[in-house]
Amino acid sequence: MKLIDKALSCFQNQLPFVLYAKPNEEILHGIFQNDVALNIFENQSGFVFAGFYKETNVVFPIADSVIFQEEINFEIDKNSIQFENNSEENAKRLFENLVRNGVSEIKNGTFKKVVLSRKIEVSQAIDIVKSYQNLLKKYPTAFRYLWFHPKIGMWMGATPEQLAMIKNHTFETVALAGTQVYTENVTWQEKEIVEQQLVTDYIKSRTENLVDSLQISEAYTQKAGNIVHLKSDISGKLLPNVSELDLINALHPTSAICGMPLIEARNFILESENYNRKYYAGFVGEFQMQEQTNLFVNLRCCEIENTKTNIYVGCGITKDSQADKEFIETENKSNTILSILVKSN
Repeated sequence: MKLIDKALSCFQNQLPFVLYAKPNEEILHGIFQNDVALNIFENQSGFVFAGFYKETNVVFPIADSVIFQEEINFEIDKNSIQFENNSEENAKRLFENLVRNGVSEIKNGTFKKVVLSRKIEVSQAIDIVKSYQNLLKKYPTAFRYLWFHPKIGMWMGATPEQLAMIKNHTFETVALAGTQVYTENVTWQEKEIVEQQLVTDYIKSRTENLVDSLQISEAYTQKAGNIVHLKSDISGKLLPNVSELDLINALHPTSAICGMPLIEARNFILESENYNRKYYAGFVGEFQMQEQTNLFVNLRCCEIENTKTNIYVGCGITKDSQADKEFIETENKSNTILSILVKSN
């Protein structure tokens, strides 16, 4: 594919770029910045890469970039050597202790829900091109990207969760929560139903003063790779004095990746996770491009370094969460990325 070859050339020359495909589309988009400037996102049209908290929010501005697109028309390398999840017992113990502490704080009334995460390190250089091609083909319903800036690094992901679609002053978003491995007959437990309702209630509370005629669908099951989530669709029309950025700032971070109340949950995350999420659980996508904004929460993602890859995974914690089951949920989610990584020769 010509765009992937161009991206590889940019990477070798340490020039910023992003490749991405939108959900349920077989078109690969490429944006290639003309210089190495680190453009901080404020309100410019372009491709945005934003962090979870206090990271530099970056934009590849339309005015300073070259944009291409082409059809996705290759086959997956079936001979790829891929990875298996073999988390150490110590990682399991640490995360389960973190979950138990989170549940304790919920029962003490500190917050209603918190989203806790962990970083899984794969100590092996990967073949970036083959891995991204696998990701493109394996997750057609996700937003699939490969992003690079020499001053930030390289990130890749296949996220199932939209932060916001905004067009003609009308917005759409989703309330996504609850996770289990896909089976023919999916049954949701009370814990998962409550967790998803908390996300829905949070988004409603954050947006109802910014929009007219807020619409919220009933929760339904959404498949994402080998796992499923509970999902509700939410939409409304922005009030005349409300900007797109006002809405985005109200939505991010959603309780699906942080918790509620926001400040208390975020403080617990920053104090207790013992690592920096960086751009995991931030947002990524188009801002005011081709007359619309199309942003996604940066989930099911990894940070690619020279000799290792960091996979970021998390899960929503409520008063009914069980530490061992939450650890298994993070293991299941990590397979989204682990299953597409290809070792470099």
